[in-house]
Amino acid sequence: MDASSLSRPFRLLVTGGGTGGHTYPALTAIRTLRGRLAAQGSALDVLWIGTADGLEARVAPAEGIAFRTVATGKIRRSANPLKMLSAANVKDMARVPLGVAQARTVVAEFRPDVVLATGGYVAVPAGLAARLCKRPLVLHEQTVRLGLANRKLAGSATRIAVSSESSLPLLPDEVRGRAVVTGNPVRPEILTGHPDKAVQALNLTGFDRRLPTVYVTGGAQGAQQINGVVREVLPWLLSHANVIHQCGPANVDELRSAAAALDPVLAGRYHLTGFVGPELPDVLALADVVVSRSGAGTLAELTALGKPAVFVPLATSAGNEQAHNARHLADAGAAVALLGEVTGRTLAEAVGPLLTDAAGRTAMAQRARAYGRPDAADRLVDVLLSAAGSSD
Repeated sequence: MDASSLSRPFRLLVTGGGTGGHTYPALTAIRTLRGRLAAQGSALDVLWIGTADGLEARVAPAEGIAFRTVATGKIRRSANPLKMLSAANVKDMARVPLGVAQARTVVAEFRPDVVLATGGYVAVPAGLAARLCKRPLVLHEQTVRLGLANRKLAGSATRIAVSSESSLPLLPDEVRGRAVVTGNPVRPEILTGHPDKAVQALNLTGFDRRLPTVYVTGGAQGAQQINGVVREVLPWLLSHANVIHQCGPANVDELRSAAAALDPVLAGRYHLTGFVGPELPDVLALADVVVSRSGAGTLAELTALGKPAVFVPLATSAGNEQAHNARHLADAGAAVALLGEVTGRTLAEAVGPLLTDAAGRTAMAQRARAYGRPDAADRLVDVLLSAAGSSD
């Protein structure tokens, strides 16, 4: 579709959310599409269907995006199929037809040019409503394997945008022809960081810039598992590197007391913080190695930047997707994945070679960058406009 020929704003309906992994790629795509349209002298009208208690309920209104909720049914997973038939699951699944009816009314009223579904159980009723209203539906999958919601919607999709080439053979034969590799959209500001700005913003006066810098993060809330193993090897780690440790607000005091016992020179190389905010792009620019979980958004950012990483997957992630994500890069030599029991010793064995071998770090960075798609948002916008045009 040539949006510049429209006499009205381009209408995009977005559905998906619950977590940042589903929410932020959608938000980045919206911002990119809005910029593309503005450059063509056109405008964007967006409506987001999400859950009242998901991250998207805060993100969309803060961005000035109209927001609606519909009834949803959340599937509580279990390795035992009989446990999937729990009373809570049965009750929630009974809500799906109501959600589809509500979403159908919203879609019929809004008449979107295209619907973008980024996953999460709220995407199912809105995605099915798009089919019922004969509106083009684009799915975006952030992980290597299709998530549960996108698997349910794949048969209804006009296009399926995936983040990795390795996703294509995992798709059902009947929908593979509709798939296109876009990558997972990353926030543009992530790519514009500067190391010296991190040093100034965080007052890293004790850092030894001759040593590599490790950025440890468990996400906004921190990760008890990562914090624990880092604490075990902290003196050893600081003898080889500077460390910026984003530990989550709840763990600051405990780790601060551990840091108080460090040799003053080592302590000067350790910056502990509960949360990293606007300075994150600069922190990532400064980091030579990242220790983190392996959510899809994290992988997209680190590969776009070409950062060597040691991944500690969250074992309870839906469908064990974090382990699949980490293994995918580790098999290509583009990261290290700690997939078994994680201890201070296994962490040290994983991080150690990256700290002492600058050439090895550079090689891993190059392999990681080969998987990065910094233009993923633009690619996804191309798919949205193409799908919208196919309905003309």
